[in-house]
Amino acid sequence: MYAILDIETTGGKYNEEGITEIAIYQHDGLQVTDQFISLVNPERAIQPFVEKLTGINGKMLRSAPRFFEVAKRIIEITENCLIVAHNAEFDYRILRTEFKRLGFKFERNSLCTVSISQALLPEMDSYKLGKLVRSLGIPISDRHRAQGDALATVKLFELLLEKDSSKQILKSQIKALHTHQAPSKYLSIIEELPTATGVYYLHNTVGDVLYIGKSKNIQKRVRTHLTGKDRKSKKIQKKLHKVNFETTGSELIALLKEQHEIKKNQPRINKDGRYLLYPMGIRIDNKTPYHQLILEQVRKRRDYLTVFKNGRVAKHIMTQWMESHQLCYKYSSLKDSDEACYAFIDNQCKGACLEEEDPQNYNKRLHQLRDKNNYPHDHFLMIENGRKDGEYSYIYIENQCFKGYGFYELNHQINNKEKILKRMIAMDDNSDCRALILAHIKKNKFRKLIPLGASKVSSH
Repeated sequence: MYAILDIETTGGKYNEEGITEIAIYQHDGLQVTDQFISLVNPERAIQPFVEKLTGINGKMLRSAPRFFEVAKRIIEITENCLIVAHNAEFDYRILRTEFKRLGFKFERNSLCTVSISQALLPEMDSYKLGKLVRSLGIPISDRHRAQGDALATVKLFELLLEKDSSKQILKSQIKALHTHQAPSKYLSIIEELPTATGVYYLHNTVGDVLYIGKSKNIQKRVRTHLTGKDRKSKKIQKKLHKVNFETTGSELIALLKEQHEIKKNQPRINKDGRYLLYPMGIRIDNKTPYHQLILEQVRKRRDYLTVFKNGRVAKHIMTQWMESHQLCYKYSSLKDSDEACYAFIDNQCKGACLEEEDPQNYNKRLHQLRDKNNYPHDHFLMIENGRKDGEYSYIYIENQCFKGYGFYELNHQINNKEKILKRMIAMDDNSDCRALILAHIKKNKFRKLIPLGASKVSSH
């Protein structure tokens, strides 16, 4: 038996949400056998964006039953059933939270139609409920209302049951629920963690940091540590006592914080990030008339055009640059001769190795290469999502140097340097930071870049 459900909530802080509407369809694998649909008075305010999305407002809920008044019916209709929902992790968490407030432990196994759809329908462009069911020809009405979304999930689940003729997907999911269950002593730790983007810190009994990580879903990532069978997971499970976290909203800020905190705290189980994420770098040495392109292990207080995780990739990129910019191998760390380099013999070098090319012209091409690998502006803010609705985050670059990050809600809070610095959490700049930020920019994974100068920050 299955209990296919959808829940609408008030929104708000993690584990402080309340249910505003619930729809449950009991299903025997062939047809609906029972149903329960009700508005619920959450006894707390609804976030404005949620009210706009669902159409459910406080006035509609004044006379609706409170959760304790419908709890018995929910227990009855879901008893001996697998909970099925689109993003089951969210709906199941909300139900457990509401029951926990009543002092009742609500436990059911669950299946997620998102992950089942991804396995059985790998060709789909989107797995969001609305887009997915429309692309499959499944009608959906009252979108973002519990009954409409739950009915669409019923039709989707029936289709998935048909496609999974061997029932291997369902078997594997049910098996996974049992074999990857976190030990009971960790359940309270996991329940307190958000499903948001951020950095988490695993501590032992005396408070020392064992491990630092980042994730787009902190709760899910920590759960993998506590259910994993690999060597690192076993070390964590043996010593873990407490988990702290900081949400960031922005994946880039989470990456920057993670590498910064690992270098600063040197956690025992973090081996990969203690030193440099990108240990190989290419830089320009200007100590000779013909400036040289150097590939080397990254050193402090040296500026690099770009950095790499391994020397093989770095050498490949450097060779491409040498060819595309007609640079001389004699004036590089790839030097092959004190005479004419082989690139000159192949007419790919303009003769710097024989001093036939003017150093100024040669160096100009190196500077063009440097400019291509710089930040797009000397001074700018990169705007990204914040930790909650209505909030934004920013990365601050000054004189091509990363200074830190911060959060704001109103544009006037960051419309000059003084205000930017007041809200900013300062961080050390290094080649890892530069590589992470440049990669983010190249992939266009930000809301806006705002060049800074005399002008003020524009509105969003």
